Amino acid sequence: MARRSSMQQSLAFTGANRDWRPLADRMRPRTIEEFVGQEHLLAAGKPLHEAMVSGQLHSMILWGPPGSGKTTLARLIAARSSAHFIALSAVQASIKDIREAVDQARQFAAEGRATVLFLDEVHRFNKAQQDAFLPHVEDGTLTFIGATTENPSFEIIGALLSRATVYVLKALSAQELRRLLEVALADRERGLGAAELTLDEQALELLARAGDGDARRALGMLERAAALAAAAGSRQITAAQAQEAAGGGRRRFDKGGEQFYDQISALHKAVRGSDPDAALYWLARMLDGGCDPHYLARRITRMAIEDIGLADPRAQQLALDAWQSYERLGTPEGELALAEAVLYLAVAPKSNAAYVAFGEARADVERYGSLEVPLRFRNAPTPLMQQLGYGSGYRYAHDEPEAYAAGERYLPDEMPDRHYYRPTPRGLEQRLGETLDRLRGLQQQGPEPDQKQGQEQRQQQERPPGASRGPAVAKGKGAKDSG
Repeated sequence: MARRSSMQQSLAFTGANRDWRPLADRMRPRTIEEFVGQEHLLAAGKPLHEAMVSGQLHSMILWGPPGSGKTTLARLIAARSSAHFIALSAVQASIKDIREAVDQARQFAAEGRATVLFLDEVHRFNKAQQDAFLPHVEDGTLTFIGATTENPSFEIIGALLSRATVYVLKALSAQELRRLLEVALADRERGLGAAELTLDEQALELLARAGDGDARRALGMLERAAALAAAAGSRQITAAQAQEAAGGGRRRFDKGGEQFYDQISALHKAVRGSDPDAALYWLARMLDGGCDPHYLARRITRMAIEDIGLADPRAQQLALDAWQSYERLGTPEGELALAEAVLYLAVAPKSNAAYVAFGEARADVERYGSLEVPLRFRNAPTPLMQQLGYGSGYRYAHDEPEAYAAGERYLPDEMPDRHYYRPTPRGLEQRLGETLDRLRGLQQQGPEPDQKQGQEQRQQQERPPGASRGPAVAKGKGAKDSG
């Protein structure tokens, strides 16, 4: 094995690097003054800042993306109030661990000292586990601080939410990540300062943006870039080394979590809002984050049905074609088919008339229950059914002028009139609306007198048993005709 140069050895074994903890952990802020970001919570005069300055503890839930400072903030809050700090992870902790933490809190309470129980990833605790420490939060035995990347409204029980203040942390900006990287590069005690590394502007900007709002991630990439520079025997971190250190990283995306639902919501709303550029961006974001393209194909098809509808019926077929194209081509070629479908849907005329109409019809089904089908619409394949009046009075539309039985009513007799479908004046629906307006006008007029007379004559004519005005069907025991 080739021996490393003296410069490589000096970079690898500096005092700053004897601590084998990750750089992100070594650079964890020790005071509120060192904390970067979350100005909306920690600026002077803000409730959380004032509570920390005064040392007043209260239970809280810190909700924010990875690397936004939730754990560090919890530690600083406990330190400012001189409270005993117990840190647990919901991934590994059990109810037994909670009970042991409560026992410790009681011991410290007897000595006049408060206890902060910090539970990371609290959303992973089930209801029974969250209930376990609820009474001890209630009686003040401990102050609870939970950290979560998921929406507390869905993951935290209501009883705990009512006893804790929810603080929303934001992803760090690129400028804030630059500050963190510059401090880590210069810090001789905990950072990389002893290695006397330099970072050119392009490399710094690249790492700050590749950090994607996550301080832990950005510092981890800086550490890897520094190792690459050391391996090359250089004290200069180049843009190429920064790019290599940042390579393979994906943007924030949590399959099935808050990020997932936020982004699919943004994609759907961009399509609905006829913004092809935004729609294409959110599609690319989700694919970049690792979202299953089959899921996206299904949602795109739903958009075509729900938001374009009959204003452009081609949209649904195009979405289905894109879905099938992806299944045949796979990634990455098939993703372009999904992109084309999204673009078409975004610029297509919009209508949710069918979606709304179907919802109103379903609501009436719930409201009115199992109403009987009027006798005139029931098929009569047997003599008994004919004797009972099945099909009597039915007007065969093809025998009517314009193939429309003006004045006929097809809803259950007990229901009021309904106009569920109200076409929009856009795309094909504009023509559908004109046709429907004309038919509804004829409906209000009812049949002409000579049409009524002809209708009565047709009803008086006897037909062979089981005969139908609709398409011929096989007759027999239990046979039915849908027409």
